[in-house]
Amino acid sequence: MSHKRIPKRKAAIAVGGVVALGAAAILLPSANASQDGAPDDAAAAPRTLKAGDASDLATRLAGTLGDAYAGAWYDGEDKRLVVNVVRGEGDMALKVRSAGAEVREVDNSMAELQAGAGTLKSEATIPGTSWAVDPRTNKILVTADSTVTGDKWDRLESTVESLGSGMATLKKSEGTFRTFVSGGDAIFAGGARCSLGFNVTAGDGSPAFLTAGHCAAAGDAWSDQQGGEPIATVDQALFPGDGDFALVRYDDPATEAPSEVNVGGQTVPIVQAAEATVGQQVFRMGSTTGLADGQVLGLDATVNYPEGTVTGLIQTDVCAEPGDSGGSLFTQDGLAIGLTSGGSGDCTVGGETFFQPVTTALEAVGATLGDGGGAAAGDQADGQDAGAEQDGAGGDQGVQEQPDMGSDRHSGLTRTH
Repeated sequence: MSHKRIPKRKAAIAVGGVVALGAAAILLPSANASQDGAPDDAAAAPRTLKAGDASDLATRLAGTLGDAYAGAWYDGEDKRLVVNVVRGEGDMALKVRSAGAEVREVDNSMAELQAGAGTLKSEATIPGTSWAVDPRTNKILVTADSTVTGDKWDRLESTVESLGSGMATLKKSEGTFRTFVSGGDAIFAGGARCSLGFNVTAGDGSPAFLTAGHCAAAGDAWSDQQGGEPIATVDQALFPGDGDFALVRYDDPATEAPSEVNVGGQTVPIVQAAEATVGQQVFRMGSTTGLADGQVLGLDATVNYPEGTVTGLIQTDVCAEPGDSGGSLFTQDGLAIGLTSGGSGDCTVGGETFFQPVTTALEAVGATLGDGGGAAAGDQADGQDAGAEQDGAGGDQGVQEQPDMGSDRHSGLTRTH
């Protein structure tokens, strides 16, 4: 195996097009509010937002609040962004309200939580463990799978306790953390099966797709049929380390690679890449289990697989099974969020799952979604109606119900000869 490893790259933070412009419209009223110093009740009321707009607003507020910012999460029921502000930072809390988000005062700063995660990395990097900041509890969520027992459990538990009261929560998972590669159906190499994530355009304009980096360990040449002729070749891959992603180029430069996800008999157009937000509803498509949905639970997760440690992942409660690796994580309105990496459990008992952020993968490999169209990783829907449906109602497009899983579950790629 001779795939190229990618050096550490800074994660893409920008969320482009519709989301960015939508958030700008959200922030504008605060600039015009009460120039005489009087409070503006309309500006202070939490706004109803779509998840994509909430993600962009959270990114903007994180930059504005500095050390006072302690994370944010999306309340899907009320369609509001909730922003954690360190207790005692009244001026910063006012800025959050003026921007249209709900404020919650908390005790743990983001710097303290990140320092706690650093202690876990140095003292408790044990295969079968993971941790991620959970803004809803203002703590670090630490998880140990069924293999963490005896001295390893004692070491993990004592490390968590050393962080101090109120800094972390430790839970036990019944499953085993593993990457979700298997033998079977979808995209194949060396007897292994994975799932195609998203079609993209490589930096030189050629058609390609993203999948999980650990899938590339099975071989360089990939087919869309078990035992079939190769159709694509691994160009770049990273696993383990600062991510789990691979760029695989189609061998035929005339391949048509639509920017969509086939969810079994119907497709969801993918309009742009976006950052995940805790609390956001997401859908996963994979070649083993088809369509599944759930919520984002944590960001910047560290997972200690048997093969090594992977950082910078998204933690969710969406189920997955072997063969789903590399599959797409997306939203109902067509935002590309992640690539399936691994986790524990299955789609019968549930479990924890982790995903590679798409924005980071695109940034690292120099690719854009779909046919390119001049769009960049954080700027892929520029020019669309940014202000549409800021009330969070969402359109009727996308995933409304799970389709029949007995239908064709392939990625929908088309080849021209």
